[in-house]
Amino acid sequence: MKVTFCCTGTKPEPWLDGLRAALPGAEVSVWKPGAPQADYAVVWAPPQQFMDEQPQLKALFNIGAGVDALLKLQLPPHAKVVRLDDAGMSVQMAEYVTQAVIRHFRELDGYEADMRNGQWKFRKPQLRADFPVGVMGLGVLGERVAKALSVFEFPVRGWSRTPRQIEGVQTFSGSTGFAEFLQGTRVLVNLLPLTPETENLINRRLMQQLLPGAYIINVARGAHLVDEDLIAMMAEGHVAGATLDVFREEPLPADHPFWKIPQITLTPHTSARTLRDESIAQIAGKVAAMSRGEAVKGMVDPQRGY
Repeated sequence: MKVTFCCTGTKPEPWLDGLRAALPGAEVSVWKPGAPQADYAVVWAPPQQFMDEQPQLKALFNIGAGVDALLKLQLPPHAKVVRLDDAGMSVQMAEYVTQAVIRHFRELDGYEADMRNGQWKFRKPQLRADFPVGVMGLGVLGERVAKALSVFEFPVRGWSRTPRQIEGVQTFSGSTGFAEFLQGTRVLVNLLPLTPETENLINRRLMQQLLPGAYIINVARGAHLVDEDLIAMMAEGHVAGATLDVFREEPLPADHPFWKIPQITLTPHTSARTLRDESIAQIAGKVAAMSRGEAVKGMVDPQRGY
């Protein structure tokens, strides 16, 4: 069995060592142009040349949560695309989103600004009942986030393409349930996969349906959000602010207006980082299972985009 590693911007040696230890019978190497044909590939942002030179690949294991960039390439004809189920990402995402919601709800950014200015003053406590949180996307990450928020007694709502049932979460599904989901949401958390149907989804029309004083948390993909519409809705007062971890262009350009809007909290695509050891263990287990002809979890449907 041959496994090739082609992950742009990732130091290969620790991954190679881990994969070799987890797959002692496999030949594991870094891909270079002209390299021999492999059976399986571990990838992140590979070039099209890699796909063209590896037509016999059986499966591509993506080390990030999103597969949208990978699916834009012309893939080997018989290769399956397999995503990480969790590998330590869901708890990180729950931490990130929960702190963002609480920071906004408790007005901690305002308190921090007051203290920097030498002002010791209090703000009137807000009611959780007035801050229903809606999570768009109830996959592995979305479900974990929704459950984490419910622990803090926020009214939690969730929307997914197909019906889901999650204890402590009011769920909605499909196109018929989407408007009702939005109209009862004040804090909107986006965890949807990026597909042609979801690109530019968080636009003026969507934000207008949220409760007044809405807050946007985007931890999925930058292309979900129409930047200009968010800025306009904030200027009009319908949206109070946002926490953004993903952007259309990364790093975020120095001249982007988001940098100068204090009501927008920015982080550098760090809400849920790939944890190498957990990812290697999961990938190795799936490679071994596929080599035995067994089904594995995390298979991507290219038609759906996730």
